[in-house]
Amino acid sequence: MKIALVGATGLVGSQMIKVLEERNFGDCEFIPAASIKSVGKEILFNGKIHHVVSVEDAIAAKPNIAIFSAGGSASLQYAPLFAEQGTTVIDNSSAWRSDPNIPLVVPEINFDVIKDSDRIIANPNCSTIQMVMALAPLHKQYKIKRIVVSTYQSVTGTGVKAVRQLECERKGEECEKAYPHRIDLNLIPHGGTFETNGYTTEETKLVNETRKILRDNSIKVSATVVRVPVTGGHSESVNVEFERDYDIKDIYTLLNEMPGVVVVDNPATNEYPMPYFAKNKDEVFVGRIRRDDSQPNTLNLWVVADNLRKGAATNAVQIAQRLVESRHIQ
Repeated sequence: MKIALVGATGLVGSQMIKVLEERNFGDCEFIPAASIKSVGKEILFNGKIHHVVSVEDAIAAKPNIAIFSAGGSASLQYAPLFAEQGTTVIDNSSAWRSDPNIPLVVPEINFDVIKDSDRIIANPNCSTIQMVMALAPLHKQYKIKRIVVSTYQSVTGTGVKAVRQLECERKGEECEKAYPHRIDLNLIPHGGTFETNGYTTEETKLVNETRKILRDNSIKVSATVVRVPVTGGHSESVNVEFERDYDIKDIYTLLNEMPGVVVVDNPATNEYPMPYFAKNKDEVFVGRIRRDDSQPNTLNLWVVADNLRKGAATNAVQIAQRLVESRHIQ
């Protein structure tokens, strides 16, 4: 088994290396790839030093799987070239997510959409992944009509530059800025770029990707994305209206039975999900579960997950695992 990692030197790339090691890919032939400026750098994988190669060299190696974490333009340029060699690409950018011919996959929910002929598979947006993990079992049981979600997104979702900005501001130092405003001691209601309708690209992703993964274009979604000065993971306040009424006890049962979801909800002892405790964990944590008394059939949830793990690296590696286990890749 040959696995290439394109974007191996980035923040998400480093997490993907950890997850590959943890999930028994350590014995594979590992091919770290990155831009020309990173070629030759040393990467430690499974206790061995590997040297970063160019993307062209990685293509020539004809890996079984190529996991991409290198941005949309690189994915658009290189993913089809890997696919032409028979490599299955798992792409973490937004490049292919909206393509109706490309599967957008959260393995616990819709792995079955992948066909043997698929050579490019899209990894959803980090905020979408954690939300649909919580909502998928509820949608199956009660059918979702409308979602109103506000996100509280970690600076790690923007990358190393944003983390450095936060650290510099906390030290009172000047450094290159990832955001148009200060992030420490502040909130920025801005993720991605603004579109003509006043929403941002990050908000639009939550709308379109949720519908695609849950396979229901009738779901109405209204999203507001906020960047917050934390590093542990993304948090979401989710208000969801169903077509059918529910018993709150059944909500707990459905969430507890969902693989990859952990319910943390005990107000009496101040237990609820927080990014500080989600950091470096693969699970999606759900709490503050309560009925919305302002209208029928409506529920409030608080959903937290490490955006670099389940929101990116873990989900991508889980797709690779399932592909191998199901013999899509041999």
